[in-house]
Amino acid sequence: MFPPKKILFPVDFSERCTDASRMVETFAGHFESQLTLLYVLEPLTYNDVPFDATPLTTEQLKQYLASDLKHFQVERVLLHGDPAYQIAQFAQQGNFDLIMLPTHGYGRFRRLILGSVTTKVLHDALCPVWTGVHMEKMPRLEDIAIRKIVCAIDLGKQSCPTLRWASKLAAEFDAELSLVHTVPEARFGDDKTKEKLIFDAGQRAKEVTQCVGSEPKVAVLSDEVAPGVCTFAEREKADLLVIGRSVQEGMLGRLRTNAYSIIRQSPCPVVSV
Repeated sequence: MFPPKKILFPVDFSERCTDASRMVETFAGHFESQLTLLYVLEPLTYNDVPFDATPLTTEQLKQYLASDLKHFQVERVLLHGDPAYQIAQFAQQGNFDLIMLPTHGYGRFRRLILGSVTTKVLHDALCPVWTGVHMEKMPRLEDIAIRKIVCAIDLGKQSCPTLRWASKLAAEFDAELSLVHTVPEARFGDDKTKEKLIFDAGQRAKEVTQCVGSEPKVAVLSDEVAPGVCTFAEREKADLLVIGRSVQEGMLGRLRTNAYSIIRQSPCPVVSV
């Protein structure tokens, strides 16, 4: 999965998607990746006027970002069906290393909304997924820089793979890497109990850093997970936040509740590994 030599960019021709394309160009250019633009044409519903949109959509997909991506190796694919299912399946079957797509929260309730397609892709995809809520704040292509990366871990079995991915990315961009872990339980109890919880978590976090052979700055916070992680990322002026998705199967699938909240509230784009 690293380096991301095959990047899948699901598109919907929206302004947010066009804004996200600048970060896609940054990744594809840096890693000299093979880039695939995927559009999924949904089936007609009962109320739709019978119309075959395939020829029109094919031409629109052919022209979309044509000048912006003229220097890249680009494949353009049109599929039919449920967008989230097709994106996850196509990524798995094509052995893609990274999916890049913006979320679709809008307006004053942006922090409460995660687009249904993005949510399902995050749940089902096996490879890392880059998502960005604040696409309207994406700088110009020439101004994009990845100087600071924050990696959030929960000290579970996904912590090492997540930190390895973040560490390799930081090395590629010569970026500063910080590690953050939150201990919600440390907000309660007496001072001695809080201090022990923070200390023990800090020791375990340092043990995790051994899997990358380096010692990034480690912060252990007594806060709720999503607010704590996102506030730390904002304070550090992070350009990218890397988090882990659950590897446990079951009711929550591959993405824990905290990950949804972090993505919704993050001040910067998020890669879930």
